[in-house]
Amino acid sequence: MNYSLTNKSYFFQKSNKFFYFCNIFKTVLVRYFVELAYKGSNYYGWQRQPNGISVQETLEKTFSTILNNEIRVVGAGRTDSGVHAAYMVAHFDVEEHIDNCEWLKNRLNRMLPKDIVIISINPVDTYAHSRFSAIARRYEYHLTFDKNPFLQEQAFYMNSKPDIKAMNDAAKILLHYCDYTSFCNLPTDVKNFRCTIKHAQWEIRGNRYVFVIEANRFLRRMVRTIVGTLLDVGKNKIDAQRFVMIIEAHNRSQAGQSAPAHGLYLVDVQYPKEIFCPTALKDSYLPFNWK
Repeated sequence: MNYSLTNKSYFFQKSNKFFYFCNIFKTVLVRYFVELAYKGSNYYGWQRQPNGISVQETLEKTFSTILNNEIRVVGAGRTDSGVHAAYMVAHFDVEEHIDNCEWLKNRLNRMLPKDIVIISINPVDTYAHSRFSAIARRYEYHLTFDKNPFLQEQAFYMNSKPDIKAMNDAAKILLHYCDYTSFCNLPTDVKNFRCTIKHAQWEIRGNRYVFVIEANRFLRRMVRTIVGTLLDVGKNKIDAQRFVMIIEAHNRSQAGQSAPAHGLYLVDVQYPKEIFCPTALKDSYLPFNWK
């Protein structure tokens, strides 16, 4: 272990609601970024839950077993129950350098459940944070119009196609606002509801509609609620003017129902180059891209 002496000071670090206090001596920790993917069907979301298995808890137990130390894993985001991640970034700290990250990756993949895969493990500077250092995140929501038993947990099946032009006209409106209170489920622990949406568009991919949205941050169930409200536009239940009124109402009860979780994928997390350069091919774990 590597220690440095301080003068009766306390070292304080907050990491995903875990607190570490070191009196007199401060442990110098080594930080690693983990690129991973997971199918969220069997998990109560990313974050630890008191009454259900989460991705975070599963990772922490496996890391702790292999490294023979209590390991806390912090994710770039907190996906909801049933939501998938074709690409996620997390970080963890250890007291000593890991000599062989490839060995650790392979050992983790042997021990983790089949629906979680570790793509890479890389050392980063101690100030790099998987969540707070991220500058953008991108999600995709997949609609399918083919009744396929093998996609029941990977895409939202609809028996008729909504009006994609109307949905895209409404989606463009999102770019002109920054307060998305109407699309945030409550209760929530955020201090404000402001986000910067950089891209929001429906795409046609084969016989699927895919909603692609990128922003600096997202609120609780924000993407699913936007999708549900845009589907109301596509079904001619509301028009673009009503969509504007919903945004400006700053009231969740005015928006549509949240779209089902199983159609949503986190597909990208971006960082400044000086923080982290990804090593993974980010779209390779989407089931629709399998060869």
